[in-house]
Amino acid sequence: MASLTLPSPPSRTSTFWGSSSSSPFSRRLSNGFSVYKPTSQFSAPFSLQSIQILNERTLPKFLESARMEKTVNRTSTRLKLFSGTANPALSQEIAWYMGLELGKINIKRFADGEIYVQLQESVRGCDVYLVQPTCPPANENLMELLIMIDACRRASAKNITAVIPYFGYARADRKTQGRESIAAKLVANLITEAGAHRVLACDLHSGQSVGYFDIPVDHVYCQPVILDYLASKTISSSDLVVVSPDVGGVARARAFAKKLSDAPLAIVDKRRHGHNVAEVMNLIGDVKGKVAVMVDDMIDTAGTIAKGAALLHQEGAREVYACCTHPVFSPPAIERLSSGLFQEVIITNTLPVAEKNYFPQLTVLSVANLLGETIWRVHDDCSVSSIFQ
Repeated sequence: MASLTLPSPPSRTSTFWGSSSSSPFSRRLSNGFSVYKPTSQFSAPFSLQSIQILNERTLPKFLESARMEKTVNRTSTRLKLFSGTANPALSQEIAWYMGLELGKINIKRFADGEIYVQLQESVRGCDVYLVQPTCPPANENLMELLIMIDACRRASAKNITAVIPYFGYARADRKTQGRESIAAKLVANLITEAGAHRVLACDLHSGQSVGYFDIPVDHVYCQPVILDYLASKTISSSDLVVVSPDVGGVARARAFAKKLSDAPLAIVDKRRHGHNVAEVMNLIGDVKGKVAVMVDDMIDTAGTIAKGAALLHQEGAREVYACCTHPVFSPPAIERLSSGLFQEVIITNTLPVAEKNYFPQLTVLSVANLLGETIWRVHDDCSVSSIFQ
């Protein structure tokens, strides 16, 4: 019977990714960002120093507030943070930002694949936050989350919040053809029935997925983290144009463009013939001589965004940047993204990026600070609410 026991993160005062110039993982840049510099146990056919990761700002500008430091009690012993096996690195970063240690949890898999979860510390009367994206393998990670929720419920946790940086079934959010399932609603029901009291998710594929839950949902947008990074680059605002890779992402791209110096918007008209198969038809808007920033919520096989980038180059775009929150990176995504179409591919670490998927144009930004701050604020609101109940 295979067993996995997650280690506790380093203490608040110890070094961690981007926390000190002496860290074995990174070195500080003058613009406030870090260059990912892994230890010798990593190997790759190119210099990984070109991969920028983990902005060292305490928070994006929109979250900086001295008032919050004074009003939020950040020494609460009633808050417990646990990590599943899907993205333990992100969980450790969140714990480090919050000044907490990850809760002790034992997660095992039997020989036939069944999942066993045991909490190794008391959560009675506590507000518990379970960090587990439903990334590939989606079904295993989803089932692990459900069992973690059940374990907390049976251990008499007061409130259980499922922190799902990537909600994998959000694409199946409506019926586009007859006799289709709406899997997003089904998964929402499973999470609710398992015993979760609240959900914290990042950049859902569509806002309507929030309505599928019968419990409160905190929908956090990771755009400010990417915008904060783009603001550090020396690109003239007059040269920028934000591009939506399809019609369905126009609202997302429009909001991004408005915050990016109110940049103009272009739209790629795409006709899809099947799942993960896209065909680009034409471009709406002017990108000639511009720096095009393509914005999407996820990159799966990269077919849509790669064909869109090729069209932008044909239409005279000077450079093309790809920005997305969730790097699913199903084959052949890496080949398409590293083919030279993109000046830079900017993603976040809501999903773990395997070492084999690194390529020189890749930039990974951390959302740990954003999620950590959100957890503190949700916990503060829940604590205040319980006083008046």
